[in-house]
Amino acid sequence: MRGEGVVMGYEVTLARDETGAWIAEVPTVPGCHTYGRSIQQALARVREALSLWVDDAAEAELLPHITLTRTERDITRRVSDARAQADRAHEDAHRVLVEGVKRLTAAGFSRRDTATLLGLSHQRIQQLLDGS
Repeated sequence: MRGEGVVMGYEVTLARDETGAWIAEVPTVPGCHTYGRSIQQALARVREALSLWVDDAAEAELLPHITLTRTERDITRRVSDARAQADRAHEDAHRVLVEGVKRLTAAGFSRRDTATLLGLSHQRIQQLLDGS
């Protein structure tokens, strides 16, 4: 079911049933479905099931589409947004830290004094000055 050197991708729909198990289905391969107690288990099992229908199941890219309620989507979106905001804040803090270290040492503060002022070790100050 594939050309030479081409790795196929298969959409996999995942939805929870009334028991909490994840039902996994490959819509483009009729009859290919399975379940798992977790998303990861369901995806591993769907790969096994897919191997009964296609030759490239082991190498194929599985493209999961997870069905969630509106509330569950809102929760995951809020968490994702908060994590992205935290990542940006971390990057901003690092830039400010590096700039502060450079400016203090350029103003004549020793590495040890800069470390004390910023609550860091003198080794970390050296790393920041070296570009790490």
